[in-house]
Amino acid sequence: MSELVQLVARLGAQARAAARTLATTPAARIDAALRAMADELLAAETAILAANALDVAAARANGQTAALIDRLTLDPKRLAACAEGLRQVATLPHPVGEILREWTQPNGLKFAKVRVPLGVIGFIYESRPNVTCDAAGLCLKSGNAVILRGGSEALRSNTAIAAALSRGLAAAGLPAAAVQLVPVADRDTVRLLGESTGIIDLLIPRGGRGLIETVMKTARVPVIKHYDGICALYVDKAADLAMATAIALNGKVQRPGVCNALETLLVHQDVAATFLPKIAEALLRAGVQLRVDDAARAALGSLATTFSALVASATEADYRTEFLDLIIAVKVVADCAAAIEHIETHGSHHTETIVTADAGTAEHFLAGIDSAVVLWNASTRFNDGYQFGFGAEIGISTDKLHARGPMGLEELTSYKYIVRGTGQVRG
Repeated sequence: MSELVQLVARLGAQARAAARTLATTPAARIDAALRAMADELLAAETAILAANALDVAAARANGQTAALIDRLTLDPKRLAACAEGLRQVATLPHPVGEILREWTQPNGLKFAKVRVPLGVIGFIYESRPNVTCDAAGLCLKSGNAVILRGGSEALRSNTAIAAALSRGLAAAGLPAAAVQLVPVADRDTVRLLGESTGIIDLLIPRGGRGLIETVMKTARVPVIKHYDGICALYVDKAADLAMATAIALNGKVQRPGVCNALETLLVHQDVAATFLPKIAEALLRAGVQLRVDDAARAALGSLATTFSALVASATEADYRTEFLDLIIAVKVVADCAAAIEHIETHGSHHTETIVTADAGTAEHFLAGIDSAVVLWNASTRFNDGYQFGFGAEIGISTDKLHARGPMGLEELTSYKYIVRGTGQVRG
């Protein structure tokens, strides 16, 4: 048996044992552990930020994109937010043990449908070391053990964070193996986690398309995908154009390297000549590159010439691309139905939004778009577990089974049926 196989088997066995302990751990001890983990994170700030600085320096030397470096970078404010996230998760209601339904059959048997942990979660992710804290906190609160496999670019950061989290677990008297990090960057560990039938109850890959497709090809355990975020905004003819401008700018510019950033802007033909020059100038002055169709270019007028270095003709591929950068694809559409058709054809079923004052059009859009999250008069950036009130998220599922959208505590549980009798036998 190779060293990697032995490593993953050992992590799995330890996680399985920890999961059995967590399933019966009182809620108060879980919450105490989350607070202790937050304290240990802050106590280890110097070591964690030093490790992160080495990761960031290596990423720059390797020519990584600005978006990846932004996702990778920690500072005191971001680390404090990680600790605060753990504390907030500690204040949330406990999902485990919740009675979803109760009933009694005519024969006197009493049935209860009760929420229970999934068991052992395998979590594979890239770039963002703060996700290590989010995943650990959510899994612990939902009674699950977790095996974390971060990207090689963040290995030093993740190792330092995981060590602090383990110290917090130990301080609260819980098994350190409830949160484990795969300590090597070898890509074979991704395959081995996916092959860990009987150990891993759910595998969640969160990262680029290449990572997710690799996991899907090799996994033999259940997988929930966090796929591309090709998020679209449709500006209707009845839109408040000042509102639409603010929402488009926020969606594209605030943090372009994340999955809920805006990638496609669709504009009703009746307001294209009025709206597009305004939003385009704002986007262009923010350094955003525009990939436009012929109608959008015509509406831009002289702006397309003035900012010629930032305005290019859109290709079909542009409308299917998650740029994760200061780039946006723009298209003029005939009406709401055409916007829906475009999104359903080119999108990734992640997050879409409409800006309109027409309630009927809005409801048509909300019902017609088959995405995990659909918004009316709000930025795509709100597709986020924290913004939903979940405390954090372990990912945003674009699947339909067993979870969809931001995955919080409830999405990390299953249920079982408990039946209480008084000696009944079946005739």
